[in-house]
Amino acid sequence: RLHATDVTSSSFRLLWPKLLSQETGYYTLEYAPAGDLARKRTQQVSGAHSSLVLSDLAPETTYEVALIPESNVHYFPPQTTRVTTLAEEISPVQVLISESGPRSFHVSWAPVLDSVVSYQLLYGPLPGNSVKVLEVDGRHNGTVVEQLAPNTTYLVTVTAIYRSGKEKSLSAKACTLEGERG
Repeated sequence: RLHATDVTSSSFRLLWPKLLSQETGYYTLEYAPAGDLARKRTQQVSGAHSSLVLSDLAPETTYEVALIPESNVHYFPPQTTRVTTLAEEISPVQVLISESGPRSFHVSWAPVLDSVVSYQLLYGPLPGNSVKVLEVDGRHNGTVVEQLAPNTTYLVTVTAIYRSGKEKSLSAKACTLEGERG
């Protein structure tokens, strides 16, 4: 039977029994979001294949998939399955601190995802509990934090805020340089 493995937020692998060979025909693969069958995509696959990765899919979406063996020897009924992609909630994988000065540093993060509406930066000196918040548009992957105290260690937390309303965070430590004395 047709079934899916390796499901992610934007792709999955389809596996099916070997019904055809290179010589006896090909497969027509049709797939579409279950709620929007008008957006059906069609792909032709050589009869030699028995698996295929579909990518560029929408997260948290159920797809109707039909595999139609186009054989010139036998009739095979179409095989169908439904596959639901995962939610695309990937937390920031890395937070990098660079360009440290006495009163500022640059914070950048990766990856930048379409599903993120905005990033929230929380930063405050360690030890301590005075925290400031900076909002950054979801299209950006970095910002400069300014008006800091020299020679101080800061805890910086980057929170990705997703369209779904979920949030994921990652923290890093940053140190400002010593200021000019005198």
